[in-house]
Amino acid sequence: MRFVWAVVALVLAAGLIAAGIAQRTIFQGPATQKVSVSVEEPAPYVLVDGDVLRENPGAQTLLVKGDGDIFAAYGRTADMEAWLADATYNHVTVGKSGTLDVELVAAGASEDGGDETATPAPTETPAEDGAAEPTPGRNPAGSDLWLNSFTDTDALIADMQLPEGVSVLIAQDGTQDAPDDIVVSWPIDNSTPLAGPLMAAGAAVLLVGLILYVLAIRHQRRGRGPRRKGPGPLPATEPIDVAQLPPAERAAIEDSSVPGSDDAAVSDGTADPKTSDGDAQSPAESEKTTGERTSELRAATPTRRRRLIAIPAIALTALLASGCSADSWPQFGESSPTPSPSATVIAPDNQKPPAVTESQAKRILDEVSSTLSEADATMDIDLAGTRLDGPALTARTTEYTLRTALPDTTPPAAIPTDDIEVVLPEASDRWPRTVLLLSKSKGDDTVPPVILTMTQQDPWSNYKVTNMAEMSADAVFPDVAAAWLGTSLVPDDSAFLSIPPGELAEKFSDVVDAGEKSESYGLFDELSQNLATSIRDSRQAVVQNLADNGAAKTSKTAFDIAPADVAPVSLTTLDSGAIVALSLIDTETVTPTSADAVIRFGDNAQAKALTGVTESAKGVTTKYEFQLFFSVPAQGSTEQIRLLAVRQDLLSVEVIK
Repeated sequence: MRFVWAVVALVLAAGLIAAGIAQRTIFQGPATQKVSVSVEEPAPYVLVDGDVLRENPGAQTLLVKGDGDIFAAYGRTADMEAWLADATYNHVTVGKSGTLDVELVAAGASEDGGDETATPAPTETPAEDGAAEPTPGRNPAGSDLWLNSFTDTDALIADMQLPEGVSVLIAQDGTQDAPDDIVVSWPIDNSTPLAGPLMAAGAAVLLVGLILYVLAIRHQRRGRGPRRKGPGPLPATEPIDVAQLPPAERAAIEDSSVPGSDDAAVSDGTADPKTSDGDAQSPAESEKTTGERTSELRAATPTRRRRLIAIPAIALTALLASGCSADSWPQFGESSPTPSPSATVIAPDNQKPPAVTESQAKRILDEVSSTLSEADATMDIDLAGTRLDGPALTARTTEYTLRTALPDTTPPAAIPTDDIEVVLPEASDRWPRTVLLLSKSKGDDTVPPVILTMTQQDPWSNYKVTNMAEMSADAVFPDVAAAWLGTSLVPDDSAFLSIPPGELAEKFSDVVDAGEKSESYGLFDELSQNLATSIRDSRQAVVQNLADNGAAKTSKTAFDIAPADVAPVSLTTLDSGAIVALSLIDTETVTPTSADAVIRFGDNAQAKALTGVTESAKGVTTKYEFQLFFSVPAQGSTEQIRLLAVRQDLLSVEVIK
C-alpha cells in the first residue's frame, strides 16, 4: 500500500508542476495588443489623434520605422492643429466602427473642408532662372510647443501615457514624407498568479512521494530479509559420576583435564568460545552481539539513502521557485498611495489650459539658458535674439557692444536653472502666450534668484524672454496659482488693482523724480522707496562729479525717467492682486552752457566705447534701462505695492548733434 501512495503522490506532483509550467508557456496569453496605422497618401507629417492611443487602457508604446532620422512629439491636440494649419498632413482618428481612419488634410484647410487660414502658408521663392523654388518644410524638432519629443534613427520606440486632449505628431524633417510604418501597442495583463503556487505545491508533493517511496522500500526489505532460528530445546544435563565409569574411561577423562584449573566446565565435550580479551563468551551472547551490529548497519543505510534522495528534491523545489517571477504569484497587500492633503483650488468652468506644464517650462528654460550662454560666449546677438526680445534683447545688444570694445567687461550672468520655484503660465488657447518663472541656483548662494517673463508670439515661434530681473533677498513672492491651473493676464486699464498696470510705471517714475513730495510715495513699500532713493543718489553723483572737475558753471545736467515703449506684463495672483513686469528708461543729459565749453568723457570708458569719441561740443545723453517686477495688491487692500526684483542696464550713450 505504501508503494500505491508513493505513486499517487508522484503522479500528482507531476501534474501540479506541469500545470504551473503550462500556465507560463503554452497557456500564457500575449503581453501586448497592437494596431497598425496604414497611410496611403504620404505627407510630411502624421498627426495621430489622442483617441487612437487611448483606444485601449494602459500605457501606450509607439513604434515608428523608416529611413533616416525619425521625430515624434506629443502635445495638446489644439496646439498641434494650429502648428499644422499651413501644412499638409495625415490625420489618424478612430472611426465609428472602431477602425482607424486616415484623412489627408490639405494646407490651410480644416478637416471638414472649410478654409480656416489662420496664418498664410509659406510662399515659394522665385529662383534666378524664373522658376519657383519650393519652400523647405518646417522642422518640428526644437519647438517649445511640444510637451515632450523623441528622436531616433531608422526606428523609434516611445513609451507614453497620454491624457485626453493630447495627440502625437510624427515626421522626419518636415520636407521628406513622414514614416508610414506606425504601430501602437498596449500592455495586456498576462500574469499567472497560480503558476508559482502550483509548482511549489508540486515540488512539495514530489518530496512527500519520494519519502513514501523510500519508506515502502525499507518496509519491503525488512519483511523479506533472512531470519535466524534459535536452537531447539536441549535435554536436561545431570552430573556424571566418574567413580561409576569403567577404569579405562575414567582414566581417559582424568588425562584430558587441564592441570592447574580449579574447574573444568564440561558440557557435551565442547569448550566455550573466548572473547578478544580472554573472557569467556557463551554462544548466545556471541549471537546477540552479531545481531546488534547487523541491526546498526541496516538502520544507518536507509537514513543515508533518505538524505541523498531528499537533497535533489529540495534543490528541485528551490529551482522551480526561483524561476517564477512576480507575475507567477498572487499579489497581496497592494494598496494605492494615500495622497497628502493640499490646498483646494477650484478651476472655473471656462478655464483654458495653461500655456506650459512644469516639465515643459523647465525644458524651455534650460534651452533658453544654454542658448544665451553660447551667445554670450561668442557675442552673437543674432543667436541671442532667438531667445530674447524687448527690453532684455536691447540690454544684451549694448552689453555685446561694450564687450567688443572693452574685453575686460564682465559678461552677463547665466540664468540659473537648478531650481524652478515658481511656474506661472497664462491659461489661454490663443497667442501670444506668456509665462512667468522664478528660478534659483542650488549650488551657488551668490547667484540671486531670477524672475523672468517669456512670451510665445505664435505656434511656430519659440518662447522669448522679454523681462528679466534679479530678486531682492528681502522680497517676498506672493501666492500664485498652481502650474496645472494657470492664471490670466490683467488688462492695462484694470480697475481691480490698487493701481492699473498701465499707470504703475508713471507712478513709480514720479516717486523717483519727486521723492516724498510725490502723491504716490506712500503707495510703495520700503524696498521701492530705497530703489528710488538710489536712483536720485546716482543723479547727484553725476552733478558732484562735474563740480569736482570744475565744470559746474560750464555745463548743466537734466534727468528724466519715463516708461519704456513696451507695455507692462501683468499676471493675477491668488489674492486677486497681480505681478506686474515693466520697464523704465532713465535719461541723463549733460550739455555745455557756453559755446567755448566741451564735454569731455575723461575716464568714462563706456561712453568712449559706445560713442567712438572722447568729447562732445553739444553734449551727451546717457540712457539706463530698469526692468522691474512689482506685486500690486487688489483694489481696496491696505497693503503697499511691493518691489520684487530689479535689473539696471546701460542702454546707450549718444552724442548730441
